[in-house]
Amino acid sequence: MNKMKIEILQLIDGARQARGLTVIIDVFRAFSLACYIFDQGAEKIIPVGDINMAYKLKEENTGFLLVGERNNRKMPGFDFGNSPFQIRGYDFTGKTVVHTTSAGTQGIVNAIGADEIITGSFVNAGAIVRYIKSKKPDCVSLVCMGYSASYPIEEDTFCASYIKNALEGKDTDFEQMVQIIRNSSGKRFFLDDLQEHCPSEDFYMCLDLNRFDFVIKAFKSTDGLIYLKKVR
Repeated sequence: MNKMKIEILQLIDGARQARGLTVIIDVFRAFSLACYIFDQGAEKIIPVGDINMAYKLKEENTGFLLVGERNNRKMPGFDFGNSPFQIRGYDFTGKTVVHTTSAGTQGIVNAIGADEIITGSFVNAGAIVRYIKSKKPDCVSLVCMGYSASYPIEEDTFCASYIKNALEGKDTDFEQMVQIIRNSSGKRFFLDDLQEHCPSEDFYMCLDLNRFDFVIKAFKSTDGLIYLKKVR
């Protein structure tokens, strides 16, 4: 077997370049939140890039829940924003969630060349590594979606490095990563005027390393719609 080729890519262009088994990474907060939603019982998540599509799906399926953000803020008519802390305790059992964000969901819909797509975050990083090892792909694309898919950001690039290092048998100083994130891209979670949309609890919930033992995989339905399911 050839050595696994692992490539770290950035933003929407990176998603479009992704090949092989592709991990779309959004630590703050889309794919950390998705893990919490599945852990709280959701049946599936439909990731959409276009917010009008999200509203349309809700209109056609009144039982669906709308979750997500633009510019960190919950949109009108949405059930929840993009905050893991703010969904705590909610029973998602059997629910279908329509999820649209500025970064992570954009990566999924743009990874058109990928053989297989799973989501990436620190809260299930160990499960991601085990899953990739079990699949033994020739090529792995780790796509960092950055801030609003507009520029690279520390936590996503660090998450990609963490996964790559683990696949290559190398150690990572995770605590040092956390400190760097706390003093850079994570600062917004500690600003008083952003607590309504970016509560400080989200910082810790999104960096709770290996909290979950499952991966989230993208599938395509017969009508062409992409949906996410929890798999082990």
